[in-house]
Parts: sequence; structure tokens; C-alpha cells
Amino acid sequence: MDELLLSIQNLTTHYITDENIVHAVNGISLELKTGGSVGLVGESGAGKTTTAYSIMGLLPKLTGKIVGGSIFFQGNDLTTIPEDEMRKIRGNQISMIFQDPMTSLNPILTVGDQIAEVLEIHGTANREAAIAKAGDMLEMVGIPRERMHEYPHQFSGGMKQRVIIAIALACSPKLLIADEPTTALDVTIQAQVLRMIKELKAKLNTSLILISHNLGVVAQVCENVAIMYAGRIVEYGPLHQVFESPLHPYTEGLLNSIPRIELDKTRLSPIRGMMPDPSVVPEGCIFRPRCPYAEDMCAVTAPRITEESGRKVMCLMHEGIIANKMRAEHA
Repeated sequence: MDELLLSIQNLTTHYITDENIVHAVNGISLELKTGGSVGLVGESGAGKTTTAYSIMGLLPKLTGKIVGGSIFFQGNDLTTIPEDEMRKIRGNQISMIFQDPMTSLNPILTVGDQIAEVLEIHGTANREAAIAKAGDMLEMVGIPRERMHEYPHQFSGGMKQRVIIAIALACSPKLLIADEPTTALDVTIQAQVLRMIKELKAKLNTSLILISHNLGVVAQVCENVAIMYAGRIVEYGPLHQVFESPLHPYTEGLLNSIPRIELDKTRLSPIRGMMPDPSVVPEGCIFRPRCPYAEDMCAVTAPRITEESGRKVMCLMHEGIIANKMRAEHA
């Protein structure tokens, strides 16, 4: 049986300013086994990156605060350990690929030095061994070892992303968090990078959290998917099941907004409306203003997470309170 690597329980993260409190993550729970993978999917502002920063301990010092819940990694609660202990974990046992490869690298250091620096900081190699390992890591991500003495500006966007992946995997982390790793890349390079992440994950037995607003990207890499909306996980389950039979209206809307070759459609079907203001917590269901199945009860009753055939969903229709109109539509 696969060992449980990461267990997030009721995580609540706020950004606290003089003007208001931004409710970025609101009581999410998520588990990840060793070698497993999960995609966090949702619109911009859903709380995906804040979830990642909460795990990494990289929330802004002055405003970001975990106000509730726990993040257990290999049995230790990351929300309670001191910062000096977190530094030993960050980049070593948990690594992150950040969104923009153009700004994630230091322009005045060679790419080889930047990979070697990670190894030296975490004490896994002396200088000579670190440089040798840096060359090995470049080779592993498809870049010739001879280029390790070059600077970031000498690499294309796709090559820079490969260097960042090499840095993230240098210490063979147990958990890799990839935050929109293909956003700045064209579709051809995007496919290459995703294929490489999938292959390296399998080779190193690394667990993966892939953050994306693109369901197609997640489908290429992940086994499970968590759909986030307004700081909540509104649906979770095996990827193929969620794609084939979405339980939450938001998931259904995301899937309907994707162009499909097999469907004879002249227009896409976007989700109406906008994400709610995260500084205002409305009564009832957070998705109600945009939901095509909303009833009067949705305005006053907040849904709970319920399980259905091993899948999780946050919707009153699946609590037996409101007739399951969504399924009737597809019957």
C-alpha cells in the first residue's frame, strides 16, 4: 500500500491588510500518497497558488497567515515547525517550480552554479561534486552538460523551464509542486515540458501537485484532480471519472468551456459571471450567483463536502436536499 506523504486538513489561509481580510483558502482538505499526483484546477484567484505557498512556508511575512488547519508532511505539521527547520525541508524534500521561467532564474549566475547552489545549501554535495551533479541534472532534462557555464539570457523560454525543473529536482525531493509550469510556453514546448515532468516523476518516484487553470494540462500528467473555486475544493476524484461525469456545476462549466473537435459548435460556452470578492464571505453557496441549477435554498444554506462513489463534492444537489437536476439534464 502506498504511504501517505502529505495530508492537508481544513487549511485556512488569509491575507490580512489594514483595509480588509482576504479569505484566500477556506478549509480545504487534501491527501497525497508517495508517488501520487493531483492537479489543482480553477480560475485565477481560486486559491491554488496560496495553497502551494502555504505548504512551502512562503506566504508574505506581513500579510499572509495560516489561521486554521494543518499540513502534515511525512508525519510533521509544517504549520508549527520553526523557520530554520522549514529551510531544511524547502528545496530539499519539497521543491516548487514557479510560474514564470523568465524571472525565476538569477541573471548574473550561470545555470550550472544555480543548480549546484541548491546541492551545497542542503549539504548533499561539496563544490566539486555539486558541479558534477549539476551537469548530470542538465543532461537529465535534455540540456547538454557543456551549456552549464552559460547564463539564463542565452536560453530560450522552454530551455529556462527545463533548467528550473533541474533545480527543483536536484535534491530528489519527495514532493514537487509545479505552479502553472507551462504558462509562458508555446504549445509544442508545453507538451515537451509536461512529458518530461511525467517521465522524471516516474523515474524519481516523486509525488506531484500540478497547479493549472487548464484542464488539458492536468489530464496529461495527473491521476487525480481537485477543482478549486473561491478558496474551496468543490470537487475531487480520479481524473478520468471527474472528466467523464462531473458532479459539481462549476466542474461541468469548466469542461463545457473547452473547445472539442468532435462537437459541432460555433461558439464556446463560458461560465457566466465572475469569481466573488475574496474579502467578502457570502451566505449560502459560494457558486450560487453563477450556477445554472441554483435554487432559493442555495442562497441561505452552505453546502458541505459529501462523498459519492469514492468522490468528493461540495454541492447541495448531492446532499439530497435539492433534486439532482444536472443528472436529469444528461439522462
